[in-house]
Amino acid sequence: MNNRERIEFRRIGRLAEFPRGLGREVRIADRHVAVFRTTNDGLFALENRTPHPKGGPLAEGMVSGHYVYCPLRDWKIDLRDGQVQEPDSGRVRTYPVTVEGDEVLIGLSIEPA
Repeated sequence: MNNRERIEFRRIGRLAEFPRGLGREVRIADRHVAVFRTTNDGLFALENRTPHPKGGPLAEGMVSGHYVYCPLRDWKIDLRDGQVQEPDSGRVRTYPVTVEGDEVLIGLSIEPA
């Protein structure tokens, strides 16, 4: 984030709408985001596109611990930082997530006008 950007949190749903161990695509502004809730209730948000040159949706991937496995190429991606694990390489954009009460919010970088 540069000095001109700021983070704005936007509501994306209630906690109960995000089942444990699964991903769900949400569209917010012009972004397609995959939101994952781990079995120990961690919430993570990543761009809903694998870093593979041919792309593919991440929200349909299998969650194991704090990793998601790309449903098309089985790439292992760390939910915490978006880093693809070796022997593959790449990174997926991540977004901050917070819970207020039972509302899930995602942080988006907003450039001032």
